[in-house]
Amino acid sequence: MTSQESPAGARRRVRLALREARERLGFTQAQVAEEMEWSTSKVIRIESGEVTISPNDLRPLLAYLKITEKDEVDRHLQDARISRRRQMWWDEPTVRNHLTGPSRQLIQYEHESTAIRHFTSFIIPGPLQTPAYARATLNGHIGELADEDIEVRLQTRMRRRTELFARRDFPQILLLLDESVLKRRAGDARTTGEQLLDLLRVARERPEILVRVLPYTADAPLPMFGQYDILTLPGDRPGENAVLYRESYLNDELVEDPWNISRHREIFDKYWEASLNEPASAGLITESAADLLDSAPPAATPPAGASRTSAPSRPRRRRTS
Repeated sequence: MTSQESPAGARRRVRLALREARERLGFTQAQVAEEMEWSTSKVIRIESGEVTISPNDLRPLLAYLKITEKDEVDRHLQDARISRRRQMWWDEPTVRNHLTGPSRQLIQYEHESTAIRHFTSFIIPGPLQTPAYARATLNGHIGELADEDIEVRLQTRMRRRTELFARRDFPQILLLLDESVLKRRAGDARTTGEQLLDLLRVARERPEILVRVLPYTADAPLPMFGQYDILTLPGDRPGENAVLYRESYLNDELVEDPWNISRHREIFDKYWEASLNEPASAGLITESAADLLDSAPPAATPPAGASRTSAPSRPRRRRTS
């Protein structure tokens, strides 16, 4: 599926065009709602990408927003049809009711991104998490999220991972980890150590994945806004073909403001240059994994006759002498 045929891409083009036209004319969302005889919440949800807009609703809205040039109208109507073509799995009620709106949009854009930049000082990003590590991080929200929310989010992370690695047009992934991520245990030492080994494995197998570590010794204080992702999308408008996803604790947001995205990209590039290169980063990750696995209690021995699964091999330590 090309970006021009993608429901997510089509939805984004329509809502950005509507918002830009409304703001250019100086109309508020409430004014648009009154003119169209809709609720204000409907306008907000259309502009945020929460819902699609039908061609029948779109045509009079375009006229009200002074978009009347035939080719442009036809293009927006075609995008409206594409955006409603089929329901994706993340829009099904059994999934969408347990995810935030920004996280569902993030999944859409992951499917068509050409590059993904992850900056994190807390945990390994969702699509690169192992099942055990993902469960450990989500279990930190027990008592704040319903059990069903946690289970659906766990399955969603695993599906995101599966679909990412199944992509024929695999995106470039730049993962920038603060060194603290290597030390912070999610669940227990074994879970975190095995997660680090898995990260090393996928980076070896996929040349598109570049992993760097920002060491404690780097002259680069951490940004105050925490972890974030920048997704580059197909398109011929460099300043407008990216989205920013920010997450902090139980809150998240998807940002499309070009200035905001550009600022986050500048910070990412600055820290990327200040970080260890890929081989040195792999060495530090290997050492951290070894420390974690050495400190972990022995894995439970399976009962006699039970099937065994191969555990990740422990990384060899480099000699210091």
